[in-house]
Amino acid sequence: MRFVGRDRELKKLNELYQEEEFQFVVIYGRRRVGKTMLINEFLKKKRSAYYMAVEGTSKENLSSISKVLLAEKNEEFYMPEFPDFESLLSYIDHLCKNTDDQERLVIAIDEFPYLAGSYPAISSMLQSHIDQCWKDSNLFLILCGSSMSFMEEQVLGYKSPLYGRRTAQFKLHPFTYFEARQMLSGFKAEEQAVLYGVTGGIPEYLSRIHNDWSMDDNIKKLFFDESGRLFDEPGNLLKQELQDPSSYHSIITAIAGGASRLNEIATKTGLASSGCSAQIQSLITLGIIKKETPLTEGIKSRKTLYTLEDFMFLFWYRFVRPNLSGIMRGIGETIYEVSVKPQISHFMGYIFEEICKQYLYLPQIYMILPFPTGEFGRWWGNNPKKKRQEEIDLMAENGSEAIFGECKWRNEPADVDILETLQERSGLFHYQKQSYMIFSKSGFTEKLKLREQEEENVRLISFEDMNQL
Repeated sequence: MRFVGRDRELKKLNELYQEEEFQFVVIYGRRRVGKTMLINEFLKKKRSAYYMAVEGTSKENLSSISKVLLAEKNEEFYMPEFPDFESLLSYIDHLCKNTDDQERLVIAIDEFPYLAGSYPAISSMLQSHIDQCWKDSNLFLILCGSSMSFMEEQVLGYKSPLYGRRTAQFKLHPFTYFEARQMLSGFKAEEQAVLYGVTGGIPEYLSRIHNDWSMDDNIKKLFFDESGRLFDEPGNLLKQELQDPSSYHSIITAIAGGASRLNEIATKTGLASSGCSAQIQSLITLGIIKKETPLTEGIKSRKTLYTLEDFMFLFWYRFVRPNLSGIMRGIGETIYEVSVKPQISHFMGYIFEEICKQYLYLPQIYMILPFPTGEFGRWWGNNPKKKRQEEIDLMAENGSEAIFGECKWRNEPADVDILETLQERSGLFHYQKQSYMIFSKSGFTEKLKLREQEEENVRLISFEDMNQL
């Protein structure tokens, strides 16, 4: 798999490497997001020792990491392995004290949570050696992990022995649509957006897409074939992260099916609200679910909604899970053509909102916004005049200024009614300066284009425009 993206992270790692002083870098993120690829790319042409911990005994991990470390100096012939972890860390002390005439050493421990699980004392021992020896050396230490809760609590958290020792941290996120396009060069822009949506921008999943197959064939072979790479991927991921995934499956299914409030989710799953809330929090930690409140309200708002942050999970639980029996009976292609393909456009409505947000955060676009903004989000609330609930796809505010946006993934051009509705809803607020943005997959009618020319605070952005960057 060729290395794509992660330019900022790789550049920062190389800058840290050039500083010629002790570095302790923490890299984490959900599985398949490209952490190991980033580390291996960084390690190229550098003196390094890379070890991927295994979910096994401390003896197995000690033996394996010994071989890796001793091989770096060709000393495995004299000492096949260290008798214990203290001896191994003392050997690193020795290397740190004898590096004046050598290239600096990078030690990377991947899937560190497995090592710590097999030998819990390792974190305290690392802290001791950092404080007593390594901090005055030019050692470059990397700890990497896929368990989000472990890395945030047991490595970066203030209760961790390693707290305060790290010199940099990287939480890797899925690719944006604009990054994912680099891996989808064989497809039209609309197809790239769909493939980005169904894979959630996860690099490993994107790498499974064949540029010489059609978009439909790729989706069918990945999801709607029992041997497909993503046929049971959510189930496998939940088994790796959670002890009993059954109720979590039900929660995700409920949200994928449209339930967004805690009481709705609890009712659909048959779980008590308290237990449901705790499990939702676990899924938020894993990056599968996100908690949203209207942009203009604080995080304690009673208008909290829960949505799926992981688009691949959204696709799988909406279209694959309900059809598992049919797929296992060999009619997956038929299910896709008859039941799934007609709904792809509706599915993409939610994805397109995220793509529009990503577009606004592109540096060259962000610089020309009406005002600098910290966050773009959704808004929903009551319209007291019409006594009904209203929603705005995109909104940002800064003091007395606000941006209101609508995102339309439709097969027909956006018309004037969309702008007028957006302007009407903006009347629920009292900002002195209001700007309007309408994003459309299929362009705009001539009437709407005329309104853009007449009103300086209106901006129309087609999907074609977004793909010119």
